[in-house]
Amino acid sequence: MHHLAQFNVARFIHESVDHPANADFVANLDPVNADAERAPGFVWRFQDEAGNAMSVRAFDDPHILLNLSVWENWEALQRYVYRDPHLAMMRRRSEWMEKHTEPHFVLWWVPAGTLPTIDEAVDRLMRLRKDGPGPEAFTPRHRFDPPAG
Repeated sequence: MHHLAQFNVARFIHESVDHPANADFVANLDPVNADAERAPGFVWRFQDEAGNAMSVRAFDDPHILLNLSVWENWEALQRYVYRDPHLAMMRRRSEWMEKHTEPHFVLWWVPAGTLPTIDEAVDRLMRLRKDGPGPEAFTPRHRFDPPAG
C-alpha cells in the first residue's frame, strides 16, 4: 500500500515574513494547517518547532516557504485543497506570493508508514523541473498510479 506525498514551495513578494502585507497569510497559517490535520485522508505534515515549516530553509533563497505532507490518496488531498479555508487562501495567494515561473508543486508515492524528508522532496521537485512528470515526480495534471504491490 502507498500514500501520496506532496511538496510545494512559494516565495513571498514582500520578502520578510514580518512584513505587514504578509500578516493575513501568517495569521491564517495555523488554522489552515489544523484543518488539514482534521481532513479525511490526512496522514502527516512536516513541521518545525513552531508547528509550521516557516523556519525551514531548503533552498539558497531564505524567502522560499515550503509545505510537505502525506495523504492516503489523490482524492483525499484534492478534497482538502479545493475547500475552505485552504481554497480561500489559495485564491489570495497573489497578494503574498510571487507568480511561479517553474514547477512549484510535486507529487510522488511513498510506502505507507514512510515519511519523506525535505531533502527527498527537494530532489523530487528538481527531478520534475528537469525531466517533466514521471512515476517518481508528477503533477495533479499528469498523475501516475501508485506502484503495484
